[in-house]
Amino acid sequence: MKRVILSGGGTGGHIYPAVAVAEALKRKFGSEVEILFVGAEGKMEMDKIPALGYRIEGLPVVGLQRKLNLSNVLNNLAAPFKVLKSLHQAKSVIRKFDADIVVGFGGYASAPVLRAAQSLGIPTIIQEQNSYAGLTNKFLAKRAKRICVAYDKMERFFPADRIVMTGNPLRGRFSADAGNKQEALAYYGFNDALPVIMCVGGSLGTRTLNEMMKAWIRTLDGEAPVQVIWQTGKFYEREMQEFLKEHPTKNIWQGAFIDRMDYAYAAADVAISRSGACTVSELCLVAKPTVFVPSPNVSEDHQTKNAMALVEKGAAAIVPDSEAVQRGMAVALELVADRERLAQLRENIAKMAISDAAERVVREIESELIKAQK
Repeated sequence: MKRVILSGGGTGGHIYPAVAVAEALKRKFGSEVEILFVGAEGKMEMDKIPALGYRIEGLPVVGLQRKLNLSNVLNNLAAPFKVLKSLHQAKSVIRKFDADIVVGFGGYASAPVLRAAQSLGIPTIIQEQNSYAGLTNKFLAKRAKRICVAYDKMERFFPADRIVMTGNPLRGRFSADAGNKQEALAYYGFNDALPVIMCVGGSLGTRTLNEMMKAWIRTLDGEAPVQVIWQTGKFYEREMQEFLKEHPTKNIWQGAFIDRMDYAYAAADVAISRSGACTVSELCLVAKPTVFVPSPNVSEDHQTKNAMALVEKGAAAIVPDSEAVQRGMAVALELVADRERLAQLRENIAKMAISDAAERVVREIESELIKAQK
C-alpha cells in the first residue's frame, strides 16, 4: 500500500492540480494507494475535497494579511503561533497516516506539511504552478526530492538537478480539436458569419473585465461587430444583467458561469482572460489565442509573470489591468481580424501545452517511492 499526502489549497489554482494528481494516482494504482489531503481550516478545500470523495485534515495555519485594519493586525499577530501549532499538528497527521511521501501544491497548509515531512525524513515533492516561485517554495525546495514545474528557466529559483518539467495538472480533458465548432456556435445562439471573442473572469467574476465589456458596449449602437461569450461571474451577475437590460446589444451571450467550457473554447477565436497558472495551462492545451489581463491583486505579481512567459515566446498578447477597461476589447478586436497573427499565436501557444501533466507528476511520486524502499 502506498500512502500519499497531498497538500494545497486556499484557491482552486492550488486545489484542482492536487485533485488531478489524486485522480491520476487512483487510475494508476487503484486500491493500492491511499490518499489523504491536508488543508487549512476555514478555506475552500475543506468543503471541495470531501465533496469529491477524498479525506482531508485541516490545520489552523493562516497567511499574513497585507491590508491594515484591526482584524488583519490581530490575525498577523496570531499567525506565527498558528504556524507553530500547524507544524506540530502536521507531524501528528503524517505519523498517524504513516505517509510514504508528501506532495505540496501551494497554499497556506502546504508549507507546514512539507516542512514537517522533511523534518521527519519523509520524501517531499513540490508542484510549482507559476513561472515565478514564491519564497516559501524556494525555501522548501532545498530539501525536496523533486520540483515539478510548468515553465522554463525555473533554475532561477530551484536546484537545477531536481527540476522536472511536468506542466500543471488539470482536471478534465482539453485539446485544440476536442469540440465541434458548429455545435458550439449553435449552443450559444451564434453562427459562423462573425468571429467570436470569449471574455472570462472566473467563477466569482473580475471587475476589470466586466467594466471593460460595459465600456465597449456603450460605444455600440445595439449590435456588436463580433459575437461575444461574456462570463460575468456569480458576484457580478445581477449587476451585468441589469446593465444589458439598459443597453440591449445583439451578438452577446452573457452568463455567470460557462457550463460547457468545451463549447466555449470550440466557439471562440480569441479569449480575454486573467492569467492564473491553471488558466494559462488550459488555454495552452486548447491552443487558444489569448489577450491576458493579469490580476494585480496576487502575491509577487505572479499573473503578469505567467502571461509574459507566453508573450515572450509570441504565444499571447497582454494588456495591463490598469489599461484594460480603455483598450482591452480594442486589442482583442484587432487580433481577431488578423488571421496571420491568429495562426501564429495558435501555433506558438500549442507548443507550450503538456496534456499528461498529472501523469508526469505521478511518475515522479512513484520514482521517489521506489527509491525510498531501497
